[in-house]
Amino acid sequence: MSMDESLANKLNTFFGRFKVTSSSAKANRASPNNADGAIGAANGACAESAIEQRPLIIMESDMRRVFKRVNTRKAAGPDCICSRVLKACGDQLALVFTNIFNLSLTPGIVPSIFKRSTIVPVPKKPRPSGLNDYCPVAFTSVVMKCLEKLIRDFITSLLPASMDPLQFAYRHNRSTDDAIAHLLHTTLTHLDNGRSNYVKILLVKYSSAFNTIIPF
Repeated sequence: MSMDESLANKLNTFFGRFKVTSSSAKANRASPNNADGAIGAANGACAESAIEQRPLIIMESDMRRVFKRVNTRKAAGPDCICSRVLKACGDQLALVFTNIFNLSLTPGIVPSIFKRSTIVPVPKKPRPSGLNDYCPVAFTSVVMKCLEKLIRDFITSLLPASMDPLQFAYRHNRSTDDAIAHLLHTTLTHLDNGRSNYVKILLVKYSSAFNTIIPF
């Protein structure tokens, strides 16, 4: 076995250490002996009932719009469907994928090819010395990304307007720059008031936060 093949196998094991089977994940959530699982199942039922009142139905115009906004610099996923093709042939492909996505949303089943991804390890530093020095970058299907954007817009429309004003992530026209600006403003205002000459800040960093999320 070559050094490159050995490193690839080690990275594959390292990146997949959080992987759980969908059957065990569902059993853990819905187990009657698991309080957290029962609460999660109840919350999921409430969320599902709320969405059932207003089902997501994708229109051909929605598909055409999202295809026209595809970033052509994005790499293709395992399905090898190029983003340039979707953008250039959006009018011709809109109806096709509208039918595919609606057939997928009705039973709640996503085609397996759309859920696959190609993992590329990108070094975090010029000379990586360990497996943790590599960041896994997943190349997923561009078509699936288009569906995710439509679902995101649908879910966002269901959210209440009274969301936490200090939530800067995953919100339109919000970014990390806004979070930093708010922190600086709060800090400088506190110091200018003369109540204290110092500020204590607690910063928490989650390691592999997104890798530990169990998908449904």
